Amino acid sequence: MNLNLRILLFFFGMCSAFSQTKVSGYVFDENNVSVAYANVLFKGSTEGTITNEDGRFYLESGSTYDTLIISFIGYETLEIPLTKKVNYDLKFILKEDAGQLDEVFIVTGRQSKKESENPAIAILKKIWERKRQNGLRQFKQYEYDKYEKVEFDINTIDSALIKSKLFRGMEFVFDQVDTSRVTGKTYLPIFINEARSKVYGDNLKNKEKAELKGNKNSGFSNNQIIIDFVDDLYSDFDIYDNYLKFFDKSFVSPLSKTGINTYNYVLSDSTFIEGKWCYNIIYYPRRKNELTFKGDFWVNDTTFAIKEINMQASKSANINWVKEIYIEQEFEVLNDSVFLIKRDYFMSDFAFNKKEKSRGIYGKRTTLYDNYAFDIPKDEKFYSKEVYSYNEDVYNRDDTFWEQNRMEALSQDEKGVYKMLDTLKTVKKFKRLYDIGSILGSGYVEFTDINFDYGPIFSTFGFNDVEGIRLRTGGRTYFGPNDLWRLEGFMAYGFKDDKFKYGLSGKWLMDKRNRFIISVGHRRDVEQIGVNLTSSTDILGRSLASSALFGTSTNDKLTNVNLTTVAIELEPVRNLEFRLSGTYKTLVSASDTFSLDFYTDETRTTTESEIHQYENSFSVSYFPGRKMTGFGVERRISNDGFPSLFAQVTRGDKSILNSDFDYTKLQFSYIQPWHIGAYGRLTTTFEAGKTFGEVPLGLLNVVPGNQSYFSIYNSFSQLDYYEFVTDTYTSLHLEHNFNGRFFSRIPFLRKLNLREIVGIRGVWGEVSQANRDLNASGLTYLAPTDKIYYEYSVGVGNIFKVFRIDFNFRGNYLDTPEARDFGITGSFGFNF
Repeated sequence: MNLNLRILLFFFGMCSAFSQTKVSGYVFDENNVSVAYANVLFKGSTEGTITNEDGRFYLESGSTYDTLIISFIGYETLEIPLTKKVNYDLKFILKEDAGQLDEVFIVTGRQSKKESENPAIAILKKIWERKRQNGLRQFKQYEYDKYEKVEFDINTIDSALIKSKLFRGMEFVFDQVDTSRVTGKTYLPIFINEARSKVYGDNLKNKEKAELKGNKNSGFSNNQIIIDFVDDLYSDFDIYDNYLKFFDKSFVSPLSKTGINTYNYVLSDSTFIEGKWCYNIIYYPRRKNELTFKGDFWVNDTTFAIKEINMQASKSANINWVKEIYIEQEFEVLNDSVFLIKRDYFMSDFAFNKKEKSRGIYGKRTTLYDNYAFDIPKDEKFYSKEVYSYNEDVYNRDDTFWEQNRMEALSQDEKGVYKMLDTLKTVKKFKRLYDIGSILGSGYVEFTDINFDYGPIFSTFGFNDVEGIRLRTGGRTYFGPNDLWRLEGFMAYGFKDDKFKYGLSGKWLMDKRNRFIISVGHRRDVEQIGVNLTSSTDILGRSLASSALFGTSTNDKLTNVNLTTVAIELEPVRNLEFRLSGTYKTLVSASDTFSLDFYTDETRTTTESEIHQYENSFSVSYFPGRKMTGFGVERRISNDGFPSLFAQVTRGDKSILNSDFDYTKLQFSYIQPWHIGAYGRLTTTFEAGKTFGEVPLGLLNVVPGNQSYFSIYNSFSQLDYYEFVTDTYTSLHLEHNFNGRFFSRIPFLRKLNLREIVGIRGVWGEVSQANRDLNASGLTYLAPTDKIYYEYSVGVGNIFKVFRIDFNFRGNYLDTPEARDFGITGSFGFNF
């Protein structure tokens, strides 16, 4: 997703305007040592910032100011006249204040963790005591108005970019540029989205609901991909929590109860803010390479509620593709005891590397809150009655609506984005670049004139020992991202088996409110059916194992699959899905060296090679916390990190369509990702199943092996296909990514930002004697009955930011013929 975003963002258009007062520079003491965390502000205002670890700062304002004030405890305050509106790279020297020499201290190095020695610690403990009494937590119910603005900008604009061939013919986008008030870099806005919502919540029921009142964005119809991307990365957070999740990483909050072991704290200042006496505390990390912030916050002296906070991620933090993260939050004083969030600003600088002059993309989100109301209860149906609703008028609000509902006026450069992109879309070169980005992002080539997408292009080529080289072509109907119906199909040809394969499916959304969908499909293909325990409901789906270019051993245990499926789906409650299907399939071996034969008589003298079977399946899926985008027959998942529960009963019936077997199959799976604070992320998968009745090899549950050199989660890397076969099974997979927690403490490894990954996986299963007696395939059924089969692995991730390598060890059953006791697998991916 991250790569797709960068490609899409690179091809958007731009426009901007100048602010009124800009200052950047460095602050040193008389010994030419940089002064970190000095206060810098415009005189007569509350607009200010603090210097970073190198004494550097940048400050800008939309107003005009003629004096800059720089101050720090133990030094004389500087007042610098500003003779120009733009003042860059200035150098300032702070002199020690003779009258305060006894109070001089330098904000650097390790600070004391003891309350008796460090007054900031005493204040921090008061914040912990009162945190559940602050903000929205103290009310039973709440509601408020919310305005959100998401913006992307190309940054570090210079003459080389302006003159590059990429923008030839599109030079008008560089008519004006602006400068970031956080980094001091020039930038060009290229995308903006505005949303106005009404939010309702119930702390007793732990429920929340947002009603979208208006949405407006610049650019193209699939901008929702970018919006989803940003919403997931910049998900709402509570600064009082111990850990804050950004970019799928858990950062230690500066207000965390574990913060004393992670941050240094310094009580820097105190003053009145909006009539409330507040303390200013500076914080910075104790160690490098950890997921931490630096910055400061203002806290009230009686409620110990946060009034203002800014957080800047440490540049050494182990996170890819992100050079800067900057967060500001402001809280309003509702009364003497209630502080509520008023403004939230989040900015990140996406870049290929963290060098100061590297060019990148700013991603910015500004969220404003107003009109709070409390303790107005809503019934349970209010939060769950609508699964997904869509009001087309919401996306077509006029200018009057936005003038009345914006909580913050757009700047000139933001207004220009809407106008400029309309012009840019008429430029042929830009349209070509955009089309290339769209293909790489979606995998489909769009033919908008006939409402058809060709692809996915990444499935065009494949290889296995049965088909040899395999070529595939296919496509889908596409009128828009919210189509109420969609047809999809493919055709493939294997040069070795000299056979054509094909598939066709259709889906219709009959009722948007309850997500009532009818689907039908037919597929004739070659498939490796021994690679998962819980079958996919995608009629045209195909596993990696069916087309792996390289493997640890011969990949010839493939099956000719010919199946037809009709299904209905229903989602009466958000994220709770029901599915009822009927499937007729025939299965026969696709290889001369592999058999699915079974006996058809009790004397075990007559065999059959082809399975004909009809089965009904009823499944229930539940995804608590999942967020979806769109309202069409196919939607996008816009977040991750949510659990997944699946239960299914399948009934095979001999009396329908001359099927071969009667059986009942029960299956259950539970996938749960866990964020373990600063120790990374644990993913657990539990599966269990049982088949009642007598069935042959083609209908049993095969423990998923992995004969490829790719690391595939939920498979067993040291098992071959069909090495274990079961009719009753239980499996557990555990994988933990420490996100560099330990490598960051090793000096010579620290700069590589490597990540430690450990895993263990096990399965128990058995096969009944009746099912063994049916077997005429020549394959000896082996099941992990006597003892649980297990594997374990250790891995290193984030190699060159894109590669992961796993070292896999087989734990037992080592006396099995040709057992692989050790193996190495790897995978590529773009992860933060």
